[in-house]
Amino acid sequence: MDINILKSLQALSNVEIQQQHSHYVSDDIPPVAIDFKASHEQKVPVINNKYFFRNCSVAIRKHNRFAPYPLHTHQYFEINYMLRGHATEYVNGQKIVLSEGDVLLLDIGSQHRIDALDTNDLLINLLFRDRNISLGLISQIQAAKSILYDFLINNVATDSKQQFILFKNIGNGNHEIQTTFDALITEYYQQHEFADTIIKSELTVLIAQLARNKQLPATVTSSTQKLAISLLDEIRQNYQKLSLETLSNKYSYNKNYLSNLFHKVVGKTFSAALTEERLIHAREAIQNTTRPITTICHEVGFSNKSFFYNKYAKKFGCTPKEDREMISIKSLVDGL
Repeated sequence: MDINILKSLQALSNVEIQQQHSHYVSDDIPPVAIDFKASHEQKVPVINNKYFFRNCSVAIRKHNRFAPYPLHTHQYFEINYMLRGHATEYVNGQKIVLSEGDVLLLDIGSQHRIDALDTNDLLINLLFRDRNISLGLISQIQAAKSILYDFLINNVATDSKQQFILFKNIGNGNHEIQTTFDALITEYYQQHEFADTIIKSELTVLIAQLARNKQLPATVTSSTQKLAISLLDEIRQNYQKLSLETLSNKYSYNKNYLSNLFHKVVGKTFSAALTEERLIHAREAIQNTTRPITTICHEVGFSNKSFFYNKYAKKFGCTPKEDREMISIKSLVDGL
């Protein structure tokens, strides 16, 4: 990170000077930032999604030190990044201790409070106006990449009430997420030419990195579910040339038994799951490379071109050619 920006963040703001003497919150959030109707209904202050975003779609703020921040909630998605030091937060009543480099994702509607930070603690808040950005988006990105992730996220038992994700021990300052955060903070505070464009690009990278580093649900309730997950993982890793017969030999199960078990647990046939996995990888190649579509079709494991085109159109609502053309147009528009 730029040393001058770091020094600026470490310097005491006017609010912090007041809080250092009084140890009471002297935050500069005016009444207009509070949704009073929602606050009355939820019995906790609700910060609206308008105040911080009057001139931007993303706001990056340093959390003011030296006073505990009271319980509140908000109508926007928030990411807390522990740039330096430590912080203690309470999210929906659960205590969370952040150390340097840790990242905490707070979904819309989560309730949290923060103990007073000290001189050497720097907590950075990244706020999103776009209500499409949520914890659900992180899971959706994972699910879109493989039928295994889709099954784990949507079918394996998880705590549906959890409104936060904590990334602990993500590495030293060279970790990809920390590097992206440092780049975002630098661009936001320097405000050089094309800063908005670069920030949007970095945010896209950040969301993808968070999805890549998010731990998948691990709760498995039965031996049949464990076996089904193993089969899904086989599909994820070997989708190009995999067959049910190969798996029945590898796992020493009758082919029909495996087929029936898979269908019962996963909710689709093995053949349908394998086809879907191949389509996911085909689409990624079609959207991100210029390789011939027929070549991609064969690379991912389809021997019948007509079958591939038919299944592709049913799943994605367009032909492979149309999909590639739409991505090209979108990239051109986004670049203008």
